[in-house]
Amino acid sequence: MNEILKDFKKFPKILDYANKSVTFFGSARFNEDNEYCKAAHDLAFILGERGFAVVTGGGDGIMRAANRGAFESGKAPSVALNIRLPYEQETNPYATAKYLFSNFSPRKFALIEGSIAFVVFPGGFGTLDELFEILVLAQVGKKRAKIYLFGAKFWSGLDAFIRQTLAAQKTISEADVNLYEITDDVERIAREICDI
Repeated sequence: MNEILKDFKKFPKILDYANKSVTFFGSARFNEDNEYCKAAHDLAFILGERGFAVVTGGGDGIMRAANRGAFESGKAPSVALNIRLPYEQETNPYATAKYLFSNFSPRKFALIEGSIAFVVFPGGFGTLDELFEILVLAQVGKKRAKIYLFGAKFWSGLDAFIRQTLAAQKTISEADVNLYEITDDVERIAREICDI
């Protein structure tokens, strides 16, 4: 409990900037030449050029690519919010601001609370956990933000399950399927985020 309270007390200093923030989620397991990493880099660079802080979980893969894009822009913060894990997860070297959390709860709060948009790239259980946390907050009206799922082929199966099972069996409302958008268009995401 003391470590959680310590995290909640200290991390806001890392996010003490005036820029609007966009959080990137996605797998740490992709190599830098992966198509999704290239797209994350390009999108983060564009957003950085336009003054948006880019926030990630601070690891490799998608997170490294997004932080590198923002870092190379040099016009806005590149933020890495990493966590201590049983296996080593180094914070990538492209952060201009970083914090190492000891617990998932304050880290998740920090990744979500201040951002006006989320771009969720392909990933595993951690990425899905973060995605559904945001969707629940949006569903109950606690978070107003654009949510993009990047990678139409990757997300098509989940989208079908949400529409054909959850919505069809009324475990969510028909309107809930509009809480997110699936796209492969970096320019469109950047344009729409800049219009927020």
